[in-house]
Amino acid sequence: MAGRHHLPPHSALKPREVPPSRANPTIGDPRLVLHHRVAHPSSAQPSAALEDRIAIQHREIQSLLVDNQRLAATHAALKQELASAQKDVRVLSAAAAAAKAERDAQVREVYERSLNMEAEVHAVVAMSAELTQVRADVQTLSAARKELAAELQAVEDDLARARLDSKPVPAIKAEIESMNREIQRGRAAIEQEKKTHVHNSEHHQAMEKHLVSMAHEIDKLRVELANAERRARAAAAAAAANPDPGYGAISSNSDMVYGGQSYPEPYNMHLVPNVAESKAQYGSGTMLHGSGDIHPTNLYR
Repeated sequence: MAGRHHLPPHSALKPREVPPSRANPTIGDPRLVLHHRVAHPSSAQPSAALEDRIAIQHREIQSLLVDNQRLAATHAALKQELASAQKDVRVLSAAAAAAKAERDAQVREVYERSLNMEAEVHAVVAMSAELTQVRADVQTLSAARKELAAELQAVEDDLARARLDSKPVPAIKAEIESMNREIQRGRAAIEQEKKTHVHNSEHHQAMEKHLVSMAHEIDKLRVELANAERRARAAAAAAAANPDPGYGAISSNSDMVYGGQSYPEPYNMHLVPNVAESKAQYGSGTMLHGSGDIHPTNLYR
């Protein structure tokens, strides 16, 4: 773009090849030369050197003019190139802005896709962990199902055995009812025995009281009998000490009345064994040892 409007090298005129009339019409005018010649009439010899110098300056001026024209053309070309470059820059800036916006949009889209993919990856990881847990739960449930199936089979077996065992249940129920009736009859018999025992106890207590009262009466009679025997012995001893016929008869009569067994023997034989038997049966006191035991301590207390 920098060399779009440059002139080709052969089109530019060299400073010393440019004709004076074409470069500047005023240079080389005979009037100017005559003027120079008239102005310096006394310097005829140095005029050639001056003309040479003027010619050299003229050529330099021509060269500068050519350079100026070339620079002007170059400046115009550069201005055109600058305008074109600025236009291109504007176009490129717009294209760059559009490209940047498009790239930003693409980057944003790629970033959003990456975020979505990352979220999906996290979700997949979570789902993988959940799937692992679900598989473990499925295995656990399978094992539990097997155990429950085994327990169900055992329960069914127990139920079958229970059904087999429940067949003699009516006979067992009948036997239980029979046992209940027997128990009720036993309870009734026990109640009757209790009532009989209570009645017998009351009767036994009454008989025991009667026997105790009879034993007291017997003891009183024995005491009286012992006292009578002592009086008879005392009378016999007094009669022996005083041999008086009347007193001896009286003493003999008293011996006949009070001596030995004053009461009938059958009464004594039947009464004493009954008392001893009652004492031996109920443990209320000691047995009687003989007719000489007259102390009341051997009786019922």
